[in-house]
Amino acid sequence: MKNVLNWIGMVLIGYITLGAMPTWAQQSLTGPQSNAVRSAKQYISLSGFSRNGLIQQLSSDAGDGYKITDSTVAVDSLNIDWNQQAVRSAKQYLSISGFSCKGLIEQLSSSAGDGYTKSQATYGAQQAGAC
Repeated sequence: MKNVLNWIGMVLIGYITLGAMPTWAQQSLTGPQSNAVRSAKQYISLSGFSRNGLIQQLSSDAGDGYKITDSTVAVDSLNIDWNQQAVRSAKQYLSISGFSCKGLIEQLSSSAGDGYTKSQATYGAQQAGAC
């Protein structure tokens, strides 16, 4: 039994590292949560999002209208590199307008902006070449 549990743990770690979960591991999600996962993946494929920004997009009435709890579970079930998302967002901003390092970090980290953590926003701005 212990060997089986070790093997399952190793498989899950491998899937989490690769950013995918096996179908049998996702079965604990409800229908709305599974749908929110699909929506989240679509958004992430199109643009950079912070964790808070993606949850807000999924749960807002102007967005998809999922319950906040379902949106949060869906987003947290995905293996998303938020630093890399911040880099994507920073590059998108720089492609349309000039920003100072400080201004881009503020835009990325503001609750009225993208909602990244200050650390993620700083990383994104630095990697995008604004600093």
